[in-house]
Amino acid sequence: MEVTPKIKEQLDQLHDKFEAINQNTSTHLEGLLWAKPITYWDYIQTDALLSLQTQRTTLPDEMVFVMYHQVNELLFKMILWEMNQLCHNEKPTTDYFTEKLGRISRYFDMLTTSFDIMKDGMEPEQYLKFRNTLTPASGFQSAQYRLIEFSSTDLINLIDNRFRPTIDRNTPYEHAFEHLYWQAAGKDYHTGEKSYLILEFERKYKKVFLDWMEEYNTINLWRKFKQLPEADQKNPELVAAMRHYDKTVNITWVMGHFNAAKKYIESVPGNHEATGGSDWKKYMLPKYQKRIFFPELWTKEELDNWGE
Repeated sequence: MEVTPKIKEQLDQLHDKFEAINQNTSTHLEGLLWAKPITYWDYIQTDALLSLQTQRTTLPDEMVFVMYHQVNELLFKMILWEMNQLCHNEKPTTDYFTEKLGRISRYFDMLTTSFDIMKDGMEPEQYLKFRNTLTPASGFQSAQYRLIEFSSTDLINLIDNRFRPTIDRNTPYEHAFEHLYWQAAGKDYHTGEKSYLILEFERKYKKVFLDWMEEYNTINLWRKFKQLPEADQKNPELVAAMRHYDKTVNITWVMGHFNAAKKYIESVPGNHEATGGSDWKKYMLPKYQKRIFFPELWTKEELDNWGE
């Protein structure tokens, strides 16, 4: 075979690549002789992926529930993947910031519009049977969603409204953690004792959360936005994109989740608790906790009527 200039150039580039890491180019080239061609199913790990859907009951619609939540977690991972790149970029340009924000928003738009799959994709009778086998697990325990929140905004915006006046940027992370808005959903309202739901959640993820809170304290999405040139921070299109992300995550997506839960949980008379035992309405409805990532981008009237 004729060694064309293009092939020689590629061989030289391979040599430079392997020499830079003290590797023998000939060894790697010989390895290619025995390597199997890649297939779609090997690359995507299809068999492994499709083996992860395990039901706890014999009810067919439980499979919809399992797969839907697994898809959510995959999308959360995609969001965190983009956030990690943006937040750890020391000096992101406005174009880079806008591109990453667009990707993150599209993933959440997809999450928002997908709720009809769960809301209209299961028979209430089946859901009300298999949900009892899920207790005390709850979507509350999605660690990736908590990491997205920490990556999006200053920590004070995730603190329970009742405690915000007593917490600032100098507050120890451990203390701030105990006053995050979602802590209230995992505590007994009468005794203040933490439920099994939240105790297990913290046992598994608390250290991860504390480390993440500290890491993203000064590099979260809002802080990166404030690094952009002042004129760009006032750009109407960019501000609209930031507001869209904020509203999508903290109102539209939450309300989609709320309406889906409401349909099934309230489809029969009686006590309407979530599987984890939380007061799900006060935890989920935006008007109660007013989860807002970028309060400076909203008017006082908009803030006062958040989630209404």
